[in-house]
Formats: sequence, C-alpha cells, structure tokens
Amino acid sequence: MVRNHARRITGGVLATAALAGCSAGTDGTPYPVETAATAASQSAKAAQLPQRPADLPVQGVDLCGLFPQVELDALKISSVPRPADGADGPVCVFDADKAEPFHGYEAGLVAADLDQWITGARRKNSLTTAPKAVGGYPALTSYRAATDPADCTTLVGVAKGKTLTIRAFPITRGGFTQPQLCEMSAHAADVALQTLKARN
Repeated sequence: MVRNHARRITGGVLATAALAGCSAGTDGTPYPVETAATAASQSAKAAQLPQRPADLPVQGVDLCGLFPQVELDALKISSVPRPADGADGPVCVFDADKAEPFHGYEAGLVAADLDQWITGARRKNSLTTAPKAVGGYPALTSYRAATDPADCTTLVGVAKGKTLTIRAFPITRGGFTQPQLCEMSAHAADVALQTLKARN
C-alpha cells in the first residue's frame, strides 16, 4: 500500500511538471519551455520588425564616441567612457554616478543579425523581448523579468550581420523600474544610431 501511494504521488508530481510546461534556469528560476505556440509567437515578433532603410557603416566605429558631449551631459554621464571586454567582444561603459540613483550604460556591436535574438541561436526563454523601431531601424528590447530589475538592452539591426546593443543598468539597487530602464536604453540607442547615421 505504501509503495502504491508513493507511486501515485510521484505520478502527480510528474503530471504537474508536464502541465506547467516550465523548466528551471541556472539560478532555479522557472521559465517557459519551447513549444509550437512559442515558436509561432517568436516568428510573429520577427514579422513585426520594420525593414532596415539602409546598412550603416560600422567598421572601425569608436564605441566610446557614440555619444556627443552634449548627449553625455544629458545622459548624466559623470566620468570618461571606458573600454571593456564584453561577452560578444569589445564594449564601452558609461557611468552616471554623481547623483542618485546611480546607473550606467554599455554599448557594443555584435556580429549577428537581429533575428538571432528572436528565432535564432541567441534567443533565450528566460528573456523577455519585444520588437520596436529605433530611428526607423528594426530593434528589440530585451530583459529578464524580475522584481528587482537588473538591466534592459536595446538591440538595433544597423547592418546585415551587425547589431548595435545599448544596455542600461542600475548601480543603485531599486533605483529604477523595468520600464524606466528600457526607456533609458531605447533613448540612448537612438542617440547612438544618429551618430552612426552621421558617419555615413
């Protein structure tokens, strides 16, 4: 009897997990598993992206020079932009740490098409993405949903096989909501895009 009871409990747990359709990330946080409906939803996102008006030249671009001085002031950048190594290559970090809430931006260029974050190898179930347009160019906002937001990245498809990434992140914990971080990231991405257009 005890053995049968244990079997029923185990079966119930398995059924619950199957119905939930969730897996766990490395930090134990559950996120949706890929399904046919999820794949269709991602394809629909890709279809919402506007066509790129033109490829922008990004060869040799100075990531730390994407924001003119007037924009650095507007973004409250308080120190000299500093080059750093990112997960996908060189980035530039911009700190705004003179007045609370402290925050920062990280700019990068990734050798990948924008749709890789929607239907390709760079898509992650744990990230929330939304299609949009920045300066007339196809773009995505990307972030990991959390009670205490960690960042928000705006990705802009500036050329074939090239994506501009602008990440806004809080330094002061709890200083910004997720929508605020995404708005900050999108605004900074628009400024950086104007700089790239001016190089053309």
